[in-house]
Amino acid sequence: MGSTNTGEQIPIEEPQGKLGVLLPGMGAVGTSFIAGVEAVRRGLGEPIGSLTQMGTIRLGKRSDKRTPAIRDFVPLATLDDLVFGGWDIRDESSYHAAQECGVLKTQLLDQVRDFMESVRPMPAVFDQNYVRRLDGTHVKKGKNKMELAKMLQDDIERFRAEKGLSRVVMVWCGSTEVFLKTQDVHQTLELFECGLKENHPAIAPSMIYAYAALQSGVPVANGAPNLMVDVPALTELARQKSLPICGKDFKTGQTLMKTILAPGFKARLLGLSGWFSTNILGNRDGEVLDDPDSFKTKEESKLSVLEHILQPDLYPALYKNFYHKVRINYYPPRGDNKEGWDNIDIFGWLGYPMQIKIDFLCRDSILAAPLVLDLVMFLDLAKRSGMRGIQEWLSFYFKSPMCAPTVYPEHDLFIQLMKLKNTLRHLRGEELITHLGLEYYD
Repeated sequence: MGSTNTGEQIPIEEPQGKLGVLLPGMGAVGTSFIAGVEAVRRGLGEPIGSLTQMGTIRLGKRSDKRTPAIRDFVPLATLDDLVFGGWDIRDESSYHAAQECGVLKTQLLDQVRDFMESVRPMPAVFDQNYVRRLDGTHVKKGKNKMELAKMLQDDIERFRAEKGLSRVVMVWCGSTEVFLKTQDVHQTLELFECGLKENHPAIAPSMIYAYAALQSGVPVANGAPNLMVDVPALTELARQKSLPICGKDFKTGQTLMKTILAPGFKARLLGLSGWFSTNILGNRDGEVLDDPDSFKTKEESKLSVLEHILQPDLYPALYKNFYHKVRINYYPPRGDNKEGWDNIDIFGWLGYPMQIKIDFLCRDSILAAPLVLDLVMFLDLAKRSGMRGIQEWLSFYFKSPMCAPTVYPEHDLFIQLMKLKNTLRHLRGEELITHLGLEYYD
């Protein structure tokens, strides 16, 4: 099997007390997550799609038949430990926001209405220059971005005190901001803090949330493609504060399909001529992405996947010149029920062409909600385990995974899952699984 572990467990603090979950953005994804957790707590549904709640992990040899549930193998918080809060640009309860988003049926929402109405957003940090298709009415006002960050820190401390929390994590569930590249102001913490005081235009609202969270001792996950915490200044701050961070962009519909199919093409050495992808989407995310500058941020996240999986420099005969196009079209009647169409032109033996067509009628927030839950649980575990900085083992959940600047991001879904589970084995002093298997035939 190839043991690569010493058998020593990493010390992990027990998950005692309540775990606060703060969501910047309490729209379709955020409210589907909150309502879903409460529904599961009340026995009204199952946490399908959640690795932490339904997944297992193999330990030792296959013949050992040791396959505990992940939630029994590592000390995770329980669903009953979770307490919800967050910010949104609209002042309405989670119940009314969920109704408006139209993801979950009213019959289910009404069964958790009392709870959902108790979860109301705090005023958001919002600037329409970064999300042009939305207009915020429930927003904070400050003389500069540093003052806004301090207001968020006050919100976090008040949430922590009022709810009697022992720990807090933050997961960005807000809209996609306009495309920004890393600039000088992002390079060091000192420059970044000067930029906050000077209202630097390259510091987007998501970065203000990330800064406030890290200064408050709160781990951060970024579910959108904006940079947020993926800049040197904030990764430096996370390491200084011994906090785990991860992102970017929840891997849900069309890109999930790419990270399943593309590794298969590469494994079988089938060539790719082109991959055309288009989507129709009618929720708030679709409206935001109708703006070209917000779409540019999403496009960068989506386009990088195939390049990294297929490695055209290593396989030029198969992948060097493939054509990849991604489109997202705002179509209000579809709501949260996104439809993704893919036309894939591949070729095989002697160059003979073949085609694959995919029509994925998916539910965007239904696919995203269990990812939010897992990230909450795993970020909390990482912090209690003393892990800090970028958590590449959580790449499994993202379209554009953060990684060290010296390596390329790993996009292959199956390698990502192996890395995640091996990290859990490492934490508990178990042998890492290499799948070599020669010992069964010696």
